[in-house]
Amino acid sequence: MLVGMRRFGAVIGLRPEHRETYLRLHREVWPAVEARLTASHFTNYTIFHRGDLLFAYYEYTGDDYESDAAAIAADPVTQEWWKLTDPCQLRLDGTPDGEQWAPMTEAWHLD
Repeated sequence: MLVGMRRFGAVIGLRPEHRETYLRLHREVWPAVEARLTASHFTNYTIFHRGDLLFAYYEYTGDDYESDAAAIAADPVTQEWWKLTDPCQLRLDGTPDGEQWAPMTEAWHLD
């Protein structure tokens, strides 16, 4: 049963010495990475940066988030992508164990 669209926001640090690498990678995101996200019902995915912070926003339109997120994590191409992007990032204090990005709580939304 479809539960409707869900919005997600997350934040992580950006290592200053890897800023240009990270931004270059995201100017040329691999089509297979994007295809896996789309197949897992992740839409409207956007990453913003300000100084040494990255903010990600995406919408999930599927009906089994855990399964779809696991499919992304198990994807060999995505795993290779993360080998390039993860070293550019700096986990923030309070990020849950097993997570790279710290989830944010929605405070307000306007349609």
